[in-house]
Amino acid sequence: MKPSRLKALKALGVDVGGANLKAALISADAAGRLKVAFTSRYLPVWKVGRKGVEEGVKGLASWAGAVEAVGVTMTAELSDLYFVKREGVNHILDCVEEAFKGLELGVVSVRAELISVEEARSKFMEVAAANWAASGWLAGKLASTCVLVDVGSTTTTLTPVMEGRLAARGLNDLEKLACGELVYTGALRTNVAVLARAVPLRGGWVRTSSELFATSGDVHLILGHIKPSEYTVDTADGRGTTRREALARLARVVCSDVEMLSEEELVELARFLYRRQLEEVADAARQVYSRLKAEFNVEPSALTCGLGAHFLAEPALREAGVSDVRRVDAFLGGASKVLPALGAGLMALRRLGVEASPGGVEVYEA
Repeated sequence: MKPSRLKALKALGVDVGGANLKAALISADAAGRLKVAFTSRYLPVWKVGRKGVEEGVKGLASWAGAVEAVGVTMTAELSDLYFVKREGVNHILDCVEEAFKGLELGVVSVRAELISVEEARSKFMEVAAANWAASGWLAGKLASTCVLVDVGSTTTTLTPVMEGRLAARGLNDLEKLACGELVYTGALRTNVAVLARAVPLRGGWVRTSSELFATSGDVHLILGHIKPSEYTVDTADGRGTTRREALARLARVVCSDVEMLSEEELVELARFLYRRQLEEVADAARQVYSRLKAEFNVEPSALTCGLGAHFLAEPALREAGVSDVRRVDAFLGGASKVLPALGAGLMALRRLGVEASPGGVEVYEA
């Protein structure tokens, strides 16, 4: 890995999500050594509105400082802040152009290429929710043939890579939901009512309320899968992230409270809902691996990343029969939390003449 210019270069990768704004600032020195600083900021697009998105992207520009190139990917266009995806893509691109005036900008496409802002506007469906392509491109540099399983706060994506190239069947969210490459379940924001219409309780089955009373973050906090500091999104009731508050939220799912149900009963309820979430991810993994076996006659290893890598991706993959499972953070440390942004940033760095290998980089959170 050698830069074509004998000077330090910096590139920024930006991932504008519907709930989180993430960035990776990549510095390459004259000897080709890489250093990565990353940040993730909770930015609920449906709450902060257009102005909030604009200010959030500008904030990332200020955080990064002087850079030579920027790579951008997004999923926020799906937010109901926008009436259609075309509107969302164009607004996000407006924000990026305003924040990074005069810089070389590239937008990640579903082909894992950086295209111009103008082309992205004219082919908006090729950049809408294409962050999986940035992650998959990067995964292909870590393991030539693999399935990348990324469990974030909201969704789980399964991205197949064959001999370093994307092998995804779905190229948009609708297609991915159909073929198992996207599961709308995540570590924090999933309404637990969608995981089960009824739950076992006191020797019988109790129907659940479809209100947004509790989320998957409550389940995983109660079970010790996450720490309160990792519960980085709004709670369903606006209260805090203590275990007792999570138990109270979960009790409401069956229209009860912590005076009506014991802690032991609520922990068992959390375990049941966790099992249902694991089954959803495992079913998707079976679908993806079945297709790869039929089309390529391979059963590739899996790479996991995201907040739910340890407690959702890995046990679900084992349940689906995948034996070779490795974590991306073994290669990239904490930067695996912002994998699409890191992929977009490395693509931008490549445009500057640095063909960067992501292994062995120095990583720190800023």
